[in-house]
Amino acid sequence: MNDPNSSLSPATVFLKATEPRFQDHYRRWQGIPSIEVSKRGRVFVNFYGGQGAEVGGNVMVLCVSDNRGETFRSCEMVVEHPDPDCRICDPALWIDPLNRLWVFWTQVRNFNDARFGVWAVTTDNPDAKELVWSPPRRIANGIMLNKPIATSTGEWFFPCALWCDQSGSTPTERHGLEAEQFVNAYVSSDQGQTIALRSHADMPDRSYDESAIVEKQDGTLWMLSRSFHGISESFSTDNGYTWSPGRKSHIEGPCSRFHISRLKSGRLLLINHYQFEGAIDLDDIMHQSDVKSWKGRNNLTALLSEDDGKTWPYTLLLDARNEVSYPDAAQGEDGYIYVTYDRERITQREILMARISEEDILQGKLVSPDSKLRMLVNKATGQPDVH
Repeated sequence: MNDPNSSLSPATVFLKATEPRFQDHYRRWQGIPSIEVSKRGRVFVNFYGGQGAEVGGNVMVLCVSDNRGETFRSCEMVVEHPDPDCRICDPALWIDPLNRLWVFWTQVRNFNDARFGVWAVTTDNPDAKELVWSPPRRIANGIMLNKPIATSTGEWFFPCALWCDQSGSTPTERHGLEAEQFVNAYVSSDQGQTIALRSHADMPDRSYDESAIVEKQDGTLWMLSRSFHGISESFSTDNGYTWSPGRKSHIEGPCSRFHISRLKSGRLLLINHYQFEGAIDLDDIMHQSDVKSWKGRNNLTALLSEDDGKTWPYTLLLDARNEVSYPDAAQGEDGYIYVTYDRERITQREILMARISEEDILQGKLVSPDSKLRMLVNKATGQPDVH
């Protein structure tokens, strides 16, 4: 198949997939997870993987736990596109204010087709014995790797981005969307019935934009996005219609995904590489192929801020090892914070989880009775290894 518009058609959603090509023992590469926790404590984790690293034919896998992450059922949902040149990638999970679970993924031909596309399915009751899902729906151009947020105005913001030509890979197609190559804010004012592009922020030194939005206590929207120098930021004081010029933020990073969100306590949570070892060599990175060998993705840490993100004095080391990356987090009704991330996508192929409390972060060590680190969500064991 060589249809440049194939990614605009819906992928196939398999429920409780049993096909051999989807199973853990077949996949040889996986990573980039997201996590959500239902009101009754059901834990959902999705990620993408397949036979090769970030290539056509990649699929999204959804795993589910009914014992707070102690064990997971694999392949509760698998999303695969019928076009073998189309990869399913960059998934996300979100439980909205109406208690609907959204499962997001991106569809793109090959590595970078200069259009991408965020798709979603929803279920009205994530705690139901049998989950009933809506048909797949395309909601935006670009990718959306981090969760939407519901703001104090009642609007929902979807932090999407369309990579610019200087992000680190060269597009293989053109679709006339150069004017959208920014960190974009898609917004819904009707609880997700319609979602439309409202505005964009232009960040410096952009790299595979992976953005997130939080609302500050004064109503200002704070957009943060991955960049070559760490994390960039921009602000909006008019409900996301305009954004300040992007700049380097005070938050360091090794050019990788991070997670930021507001907890029920009002504190801000950041999951990021903290005091990481080994910075990237930008010239080396730009001369590598699309799938790059990054550095500094160690010392994955949970941080808390009590001053709306100005300082982050409380830290808890989650995993010091190399090649632990791409965290996402959700807070359960039990108060615990559930964090997922990947480890060594080509060799270990592990999706991991930490279950921690705010008190753990405040104390800098595990002090809560049910806290636990390095919990295994999923491990792919397909052979031969990817090289």
